Amino acid sequence: MNIIVTGRNLDVTPVLKKYVEEKLTKFDRYLSNISEAVVSLSVEKYRHKVEVLLKVNGFLIQAEGITGEIYSSIDEVVEKLKRQIKRYKEKLVSHRKSEGKTRETPVDVTAPAEPGRIIKNKRFELKPMSPDEASMQMELLDKAFFVFTNEGSGEINVIYCRKDGNFGLIEPAK
Repeated sequence: MNIIVTGRNLDVTPVLKKYVEEKLTKFDRYLSNISEAVVSLSVEKYRHKVEVLLKVNGFLIQAEGITGEIYSSIDEVVEKLKRQIKRYKEKLVSHRKSEGKTRETPVDVTAPAEPGRIIKNKRFELKPMSPDEASMQMELLDKAFFVFTNEGSGEINVIYCRKDGNFGLIEPAK
């Protein structure tokens, strides 16, 4: 597994990097196919924030932790990742799917926040998948919606989480 550790408003010391690597290499025994882990450490006033993005078979597993101390933030993220990996493995068994089928390449563009303006832009590769696979990817990313290409129709669809806990699917009219 390739581990990339970056720091914002924080110097990533060798000790801190080693601590992160020790925590994340433990996931290799749960999932042998983790290709990359992108770790972002940041400090904003008294908040220490850690964001981790794991790339597994084309799926993305993301978690973040915010506490008053950087090491406890790392531990919090590791616990969240454990839960998400467990959920990922359970869904793989229940769906009997061979491999995950999406790949994202996050590209973040940030600008000063102004009302009514786009402040963040993400680009990612859309790979055809079923609505079931899209719902699994959405839950792994812990997002309220997910945009994907429907493998049945070939059109772009949006799946979203409804207030009642179920999912909704938005398809373009023909």
